[in-house]
Amino acid sequence: MVAARITVNGKETPISPAAPHTTVLDFLRERGLTGTKEGCAEGECGACSVLVARPGVNKPTDWVAVNACLVPAAALDGQEIITSEGLATAGEPGTPPTLHPVQEEMAARGGSQCGYCTPGFICSMASEYYRPDRCEHGNPLEDGEADAEHGPNGFDLHSLSGNLCRCTGYRPIRDAAFAVGAPTDEDPLAQRRDAEPPAPVATEYTQDDSTFLRKNTLAETLQLLRERPDAVVVAGSTDFGVEVNIRSRRADCVVAIDRLAELRELRVESDYIEIGAALTLTEIERRLDGDVPLLAELFPQFASRLIRNGATFGGNLGTGSPIGDSPPVLLALEASLVLADADGERVVPLADYFTGYRQSVRRPDELIRAVRIPLPLSPVTSFHKIAKRRFDDISSVAVGFALDIEDGIVRKARIGLGGVAATPIRALATEAALEGKPWSTETVEAAARVLRGEGTPMSDHRASSLYRSAMLGQSLLKLHAQTTEAVSS
Repeated sequence: MVAARITVNGKETPISPAAPHTTVLDFLRERGLTGTKEGCAEGECGACSVLVARPGVNKPTDWVAVNACLVPAAALDGQEIITSEGLATAGEPGTPPTLHPVQEEMAARGGSQCGYCTPGFICSMASEYYRPDRCEHGNPLEDGEADAEHGPNGFDLHSLSGNLCRCTGYRPIRDAAFAVGAPTDEDPLAQRRDAEPPAPVATEYTQDDSTFLRKNTLAETLQLLRERPDAVVVAGSTDFGVEVNIRSRRADCVVAIDRLAELRELRVESDYIEIGAALTLTEIERRLDGDVPLLAELFPQFASRLIRNGATFGGNLGTGSPIGDSPPVLLALEASLVLADADGERVVPLADYFTGYRQSVRRPDELIRAVRIPLPLSPVTSFHKIAKRRFDDISSVAVGFALDIEDGIVRKARIGLGGVAATPIRALATEAALEGKPWSTETVEAAARVLRGEGTPMSDHRASSLYRSAMLGQSLLKLHAQTTEAVSS
């Protein structure tokens, strides 16, 4: 087996002697690439952002920004990354390098003061700069589609939602983002998008009695998990990376599944949509392109773009967290999970999957292979996330709605709840209070009173139990107001 190595700024770099838990951030800094910074070690500040060559949606390769503080260096074995230092073009000996267009705009428009967060902003901005379809939608200002979060150059400010700055102020950073043009034909990183990304490689990296493993196939991985039920399974590492950094978690054996082809399929059949458990949320969002409106509403509110570039449905459901944002939506969509082990597969409705706080019916030797969403979809859907911040925050309460309303009557209601019990739950009593009734103010107000009593909300630093209950009822009233406005308009 070839020794584990990463191509960093065009140069192959061995991962050894880094420990298997060593993050990409520490790996880079130990090799003198100190532009990559640690701010929070939780994937919330973006100071550690780097670019990774990943399978593309519109081109063979996308330059994807990820949090280097969360990803183990061993997880990028055989892959290719660019840091803020690698964006500039080297000049002749004795002359300074030529700045990248993103770096030029940040400098020209005063987008950096202390400079600590700047390299992370640069990498996240470069990822959006190289997004293949950014400049293909015309000028939003001319098309009448402009808003405060999208520039005339097609730049989506949500690409910077995972980057924080505490001294420069965001206006000059936004100005720089909205000023960048399109990559030139001579731009080597733009040209790189037309070639395939590095293929997945089998990895067996052992150091200090710890091992990081990646197998070539799902069958090999499932057999490994049967032999090593104690192994920690990782995909985007957006949860495991926090455990490593904040709680000093050290695993004897880590198994990566993020590059398994069998977990990265997205299929639309006549009666369901199947989403591979290892597809990132960004990949799902761009490949579905709004075909599942409830998911399209979820994605912008799920953490930040940096996190969505690594996070997966398999990981979000696998952790069993009662405050994950995807379970309420998937419960409303009546999703099922395809669980696979070395002997075969079984399909489990998501409503039957959770058994207790961070517990589920999934066995240690099983993986979530895919999420299945039945078709047809309910026409009335909405996702309400109650949190202290508009974006990039953990929810206090999350509610997913999916309703069939015909001739003013609620024929079917599915409501998923998060943050109000030890597990994500269906609001069964509220669903029964709505079904067969007119979608009227009287029905909704009565059902809202029922919804306030669903679950067993607790008080913590995010919200009180009374607030959580109140927000459940308000959420249904808001949905009714939204749908009434839609019908009347």
